[in-house]
Amino acid sequence: MSELVKNDYEEPRCLLNMHPEVVRIPTGRVIEKLDAYLAKKDYDAAERHLRYWEREAAAGNDERGRLTVLNEEIGLYRKTEKEEECLRAIAEALALAEAAEMEGTITYGTTLLNAATGYKAFGKAGEALALYKKARTIYEAALSPEDARLGGLYNNMALALTACGDHSEARELYEKALAIMSKQENGALEVAITYLNMADLAAAEKGMEAAEETIGMYLEKAEALMDDAGLPRDGYYAFVCEKCAPVFGYYGYFLAEKELMKRAEEIYERT
Repeated sequence: MSELVKNDYEEPRCLLNMHPEVVRIPTGRVIEKLDAYLAKKDYDAAERHLRYWEREAAAGNDERGRLTVLNEEIGLYRKTEKEEECLRAIAEALALAEAAEMEGTITYGTTLLNAATGYKAFGKAGEALALYKKARTIYEAALSPEDARLGGLYNNMALALTACGDHSEARELYEKALAIMSKQENGALEVAITYLNMADLAAAEKGMEAAEETIGMYLEKAEALMDDAGLPRDGYYAFVCEKCAPVFGYYGYFLAEKELMKRAEEIYERT
């Protein structure tokens, strides 16, 4: 056996890549541009935008930046109903957050929440519920009881509970969401969404006929909130109108459905 010399076992540190250089992506500008695309419903451009910055973040070893982009991709693919792409983004986001040892942080909780909401959108309520429970533990420990993010978690988790047949806990979480979102500035839209979700819960629990009166009460409350002239008529308002309109139509409130779609279209045309 020949004698080892230093160069046989010690390479320059740059070759070992022990401390790779991190080049941060401009996450603020990335989100700002994404919002502009979404306001115009230009989902193809939004997807190209996010995939570009995902590659840039990976090339620059910017793990936090890449996680931010992946979280946005989950939401976009959920909205555009691209299941394969959404599940890919979920898997990569969760793996990245775990590898970076983010467990227990709000960032990890938000990633869990987004992943769960993606699972729920594609019929995976059981998988979603497991992630919602983890996110809830983190959020309740780290956030103020009146934080809007906690209200959003309760609302989304209740949807998964309803799908899994746990109506009692779903109702409890909807009530918690209402208490939080009703205190937020311009929180009327979130409250309206919760009321519509509660209408679906009543239908699931009692059946359409038995729950008719309760469903009508929730729909009327939601409609009144969305008619509030003080709400900003912006891209998010248009998105909520577009999202909620079919719920009104499903329960026979066709005029409300038509009006909400009209409002959404007018906003998108202006932008």
